[in-house]
Amino acid sequence: MRKIILSVALVSITFAMAQKKEVSAAFKAIETGDTASAKQRLAEAEALMNGKLYVLEPNIQEQYYYTKGLVLIKEGKTVEGAAQLAHITDLGKNKIYAGKDGKTKVYVSGKAAAEASGFSNLKEEAYKPVLTGQIIAQVNPLIQAANKQALDANQAENFDLAGPKFLEVYNLLKAAGQENKQYLYFAALTYARSKDKPQGIEIYKTLIDSGYTGVETRYFAKDKENKQVEFDKATWDLMKKTQNAEYTDYKSETSANVEQELFESAVGLMIEAEQYDSAIAYAQKGIAKFPSNMKLTELKGLAYYRAGRTEEFTASLKELVAKNPQDKISWYNLGVLASKDPSKRAEAETYFKKTVEIDPKYAPAFQNLTYMTMDLDNDQKYIDQYNDLRKAGKMNEANKVMDARRERFAKALPFAEQWYKAMPEDIDAVSLLKGLYQTTRNEVKAQEFRAKEAALKAKTK
Repeated sequence: MRKIILSVALVSITFAMAQKKEVSAAFKAIETGDTASAKQRLAEAEALMNGKLYVLEPNIQEQYYYTKGLVLIKEGKTVEGAAQLAHITDLGKNKIYAGKDGKTKVYVSGKAAAEASGFSNLKEEAYKPVLTGQIIAQVNPLIQAANKQALDANQAENFDLAGPKFLEVYNLLKAAGQENKQYLYFAALTYARSKDKPQGIEIYKTLIDSGYTGVETRYFAKDKENKQVEFDKATWDLMKKTQNAEYTDYKSETSANVEQELFESAVGLMIEAEQYDSAIAYAQKGIAKFPSNMKLTELKGLAYYRAGRTEEFTASLKELVAKNPQDKISWYNLGVLASKDPSKRAEAETYFKKTVEIDPKYAPAFQNLTYMTMDLDNDQKYIDQYNDLRKAGKMNEANKVMDARRERFAKALPFAEQWYKAMPEDIDAVSLLKGLYQTTRNEVKAQEFRAKEAALKAKTK
């Protein structure tokens, strides 16, 4: 019996033909209202394509998205269905990059996808969707319903529902050829306050990467019944120029630029989600565009800190104080970081002193100056050294160790007093001062703070 041998090219053509046939059959089924058959034929097409939608011509891709979107919507999955329908707008808005993968023709939508595809020698083409009118008829009622649900849920602070509904409205409008990123912005705001914060992050990234600013100018005039009517700019300009007698009180309203807010919110959510590399990347992107934005610089520093990248965190703090020399928190944090390195103690002292120069009542800086001057981290070592020398009968050397300790404590005393002055109810400050006065042999003050310590302890019982 003779075997049939097919060439690779013929196999590819056969599979492509089968895919197109199944998609077309699914499209015809959904057009006649046969959702079950449409779903089945789509599943068969998807099994053949294995995710390679680009092997279909743009008009067949449009049929696929249309059918997939309507099947999902009829199953009650409106958010997912709207997202599929919205791809049709992208087919018309993006360039189509056509070429071949071996013997198979490919049609990739959008420059970014084309570059990522790995296909070479692609040529630019344009495609105009033909199903927009049918989509509008299908989605108009859905848009009205979803918009009401989104607004009601947002008003009731049900952000878990409001986020998906605003996203649904955005995708439905986009599917109808009326993309309005303001709804995507509303979705980002509500997702950020919902349980699904990762989705909020993705939407913020989409808005930032698309260059969305939120700036939109709307044009109004009042009719003879004194009702405000909105117009497109060209009509408004013409009516205003010709002094149309039907309308008066021409005015325009321009919404605020929210671009900096987008960066701040996105980076904050990324840090919360422990996506530190993304947070740093988007913070740097935002700072490049808005160099004086203190919030983004702070968030970048926080991301470095949370990621354990101490050197970058230090550099970020120095960037902050360069922008705002009165930023006591950043000066203080620089002091804390420097104080961890024995070779940078003098530098740390400078930073802490700069902090209290800005805010003479900033207790944490005085506390750190106190501990650092006392060399408290090594105090037990000095005590052990003193005891060892005393036991060995080396009293002169032992006394030198103790005298040096008293000298350090005496030097730390003014800082401790300022700490107490800033926080007189802080028992740690009171107890430390009691010990310092004892060590420096000021028994009167030691007794005074002994009484203060007892009084504070009594309050906490």
